Amino acid sequence: MFLAIDVGNTQSTLGLFNDDGSLEHGWRMATAATDTSDMLHSRLYGYFAKDGYSLDDVADAAVASVVPALQRAWLVCLREQLGCEPVVVSAVADYGMPIDMPRPVTVGADRIANAIAAEQTYGAPVIVVDFGTATNIDVVDEHGAYRGGAISPGLMLSANALFSKAAKLASIPVIAPGRALGDTTETAMQSGLVIGAAAQAEGLVSRIKAELGCPDATVVGTGGLARTVSAATDLFDAIDPDLTLRGIREIWLRQAK
Repeated sequence: MFLAIDVGNTQSTLGLFNDDGSLEHGWRMATAATDTSDMLHSRLYGYFAKDGYSLDDVADAAVASVVPALQRAWLVCLREQLGCEPVVVSAVADYGMPIDMPRPVTVGADRIANAIAAEQTYGAPVIVVDFGTATNIDVVDEHGAYRGGAISPGLMLSANALFSKAAKLASIPVIAPGRALGDTTETAMQSGLVIGAAAQAEGLVSRIKAELGCPDATVVGTGGLARTVSAATDLFDAIDPDLTLRGIREIWLRQAK
């Protein structure tokens, strides 16, 4: 079996894949930059044992991380516990997708994984909107080249800033309200947060399509809040929560070849 690990700023996702490429099981854990390799092993062992799996079943692994300290800890953990050399997703490696940007080295590993999985699954051109700590928009043009995109504060980052800085605004359920015109403080906040995130994505994607000259580009939503935001818009052609993990696995396959 294959283990894909996507280390984000707030949460990390783990995906256990069968040899045929199907996702057998997934886990989500809080990202803690101070975790050591031993602590990661303890968490990993606990997740596997809880759901009836064994680390002995894992033959290979790959890591996409935006937290450098945790990337090192994960590599040590996987080397020691799995006995393999994990693949590290990097924008400087050649995975068969040109990166048409002035400084490719600055592109986050998760964004490369998203782009590769999206192009493989949906073809090109394709636009991915990833709702995580940040909202990332990643663009693959009609020639199959990664072109960049946009980065903005994520929905929960905005919500937490609002809750902590506005004394009269309490924490609320982050769900899509029935309409944009909120008639209570709660629905007004939900409108601003969720419908606002949807409207932002609609506006950015519309401009990106115009700049690419690809009005029919496929738009894919992913990330922990993609389904929440998709309830407030018809922007997306597909919601694909496992996109990043599949991209990590595909990168491992391409590097192995």
